Amino acid sequence: MKHVLSILKKYSLYIILVLILLFMQANCDLTLPEYTSDIVNIGIQQSGISSPVPEVITEEEYNKLLLFMNSESKDKVNNSYTLISKNNNEYIDDYPLLSEQNLYILNDNVDKNDLKSIVTLPMIMVFNTSSESFDSTTMGLQIPDGMSIYDFLSVMDLNQHDNFINKLNENYSDDKVSLLEQTAIVYLKNEYTKIGLDVEGMQLSYIAKTGLKMLGLALASMALTIASVFLTSRIAAFFSRDLRSKVVNKVMTYSNKEFESFSTASLITRSTNDIQQIQMLIVMLMRIVFFAPIMGIGALAKVSGNDMSWIIALAVVTIIGFVIILFGLAMPKFNKVQKLIDKVNLVSREILSGIPVIRAFGTEKHEEKRFDEANKSLMKVNLFVNRVMTIMMPSMMFIMNGVSVLIVWVGASKIDAGSIQVGTLIAFITYTMQIIMSFLMISMVSIMVPRAFVSLRRIGEVLDKDSSIKQIEKPLKFNSELKGFVEFKDVYFRYPDAEEDVLQNISFKATPGTTTAFIGSTGSGKSTLINLIPRFFDVTGGKILIDGVDIRKVELEKLRDKIGYVPQKGILFSGTIESNIGFGLDKLDKDKIKKAAEVSQALEFIDNKNDKFKSEISQGGTNVSGGQRQRLAIARAIAIDPEIYIFDDSFSALDYKTDAKLRKELAKYTKQATIFIVAQRISTVMQADQIIVLDKGHIVGIGNHKELLKSCDVYKEIAYSQLSKEELENER
Repeated sequence: MKHVLSILKKYSLYIILVLILLFMQANCDLTLPEYTSDIVNIGIQQSGISSPVPEVITEEEYNKLLLFMNSESKDKVNNSYTLISKNNNEYIDDYPLLSEQNLYILNDNVDKNDLKSIVTLPMIMVFNTSSESFDSTTMGLQIPDGMSIYDFLSVMDLNQHDNFINKLNENYSDDKVSLLEQTAIVYLKNEYTKIGLDVEGMQLSYIAKTGLKMLGLALASMALTIASVFLTSRIAAFFSRDLRSKVVNKVMTYSNKEFESFSTASLITRSTNDIQQIQMLIVMLMRIVFFAPIMGIGALAKVSGNDMSWIIALAVVTIIGFVIILFGLAMPKFNKVQKLIDKVNLVSREILSGIPVIRAFGTEKHEEKRFDEANKSLMKVNLFVNRVMTIMMPSMMFIMNGVSVLIVWVGASKIDAGSIQVGTLIAFITYTMQIIMSFLMISMVSIMVPRAFVSLRRIGEVLDKDSSIKQIEKPLKFNSELKGFVEFKDVYFRYPDAEEDVLQNISFKATPGTTTAFIGSTGSGKSTLINLIPRFFDVTGGKILIDGVDIRKVELEKLRDKIGYVPQKGILFSGTIESNIGFGLDKLDKDKIKKAAEVSQALEFIDNKNDKFKSEISQGGTNVSGGQRQRLAIARAIAIDPEIYIFDDSFSALDYKTDAKLRKELAKYTKQATIFIVAQRISTVMQADQIIVLDKGHIVGIGNHKELLKSCDVYKEIAYSQLSKEELENER
């Protein structure tokens, strides 16, 4: 996790910007249901009249309203309205009824919310008393015959009037506010029509304005979504690039010991599939896990005061319980997935790289069966996980739809009772769905999280694995007077976790201008010995000196700059012949490349190709023969002109003629260099200045060809097994 955080730290500003965009997007999305509610409640049901407080009202109706207010309310209303006399030229075009009646107009600086609770009930009372079915006894009044309720209220004693109004207000509970306002607006709509206002125009104008606001918010939300997705994708892509580079760079520092801890197939899976899983997790985290809580909490805040909030709590508890059950079923399988992918990659790689052997031995059916077993194991685990996902989605949708039905059922009774409006119910459903969708999205992502964390752990294993080949803090410099001088002093070596040493008490010297050859039976430790020189492994006892300095006390880069290494298997890289020979050069030098090809006897087959040095080399050099691969690998080492050459059985694929010619040219070109050769053939080593014979990790003979034939039984046995007595004597 620390490695991931260290990389993400580079993109902290972008992540903060994404969070800001998500907050802005959530704000847009959370505002839309409010406008939807307003269109239904105000635009459709209330004809675009948003408040029961009249903008304008006739003098007659104004006075009627005052009769249903106590003294304090009357004073507040009178201070909020201005009387406009009829035939006032300034307002007559706006209010045609002004030609016949005086009007009261609401002052500009008045807050309608301060008057809403004052005028709503009086408007309903005036609306009800205008009905033919009105019965004054329902309000506890005994009105004399021939007297209207307005006349009766106007002659009431002030205290008696205020007590009556206060008692009247107490009879209307708070849960009827919505219904009261709707009734008041019906009255107000009739008033506006009577005054001559275009009520239909007001309705269309309100719906159009609100609709345009919704469209603007939707467009803004879309733009913010695109911007956040764009930034999130870039962050995740750059993060993956950096993490892959970090993994590859770390692997490049590994010694052979660390490579034994991870298979090649596993390292490939970790560098590709595992990092892809982490990349997907980052995208999901920033797009869903961060966004969903913002939406959920925001929507919860919008509906927190609603008495139907218990439905949301029930839905959330149901979802959480369901997710816990699914996790209990699915999580044990996630750890298996990546290991099974490793297995499939391993089997695939072995089959693809070993096709010639498989065909030669006719084991195609066996290999197909082996791959099929690995493939089916992965399929079964993936099927299980996918089935869990398949169960999750319809189950969540069932919960969502069930909650919607429950809200409509409960909300319908509240609409019927007049405690909420239709638009308010629609908005509540929308906010509830946003809350549930937030949990749903987090739940869906949470299914991916265990697998991604497995991948994180696997990447962490690679990055936390320290190389056993340590760089010294204060490296020494090579002695410039001893270029190419190599000495082994009492060297012991044991492979990691091995029970015994594979090399014991190895001591010898190699000087510039000489060739040291190693020969011995298979498993005697020849390749192991020379792999200690470039520090592919470190000695477990004794020390190796180059130019008089212990190789563990110098920079690895400086050490390996001195060495031209040719491994047993001639490894080539995809590219051209030129790029492969010049692989170790800082920049391609055509003269050096051509000379190296000439010395390594590769020029002949290169010149026969149509594109010469520009000829393509496929991955691994599969489009050239084994001998050509070896010669190109030798040319690659020659091109860098090192002080020390290491040839690890690098002439085995060459015919005797080419082998002899190559060694002859190599001897001329490398007169000042120190050469190490590992070989199985006596003919390859017999011209060496010094031949070291190994047997079971011990040196059993050191000397030239003639000396060893006399003094070393192991060498003599190898020699006579390959060449006749006459051939060996001729070489003497």
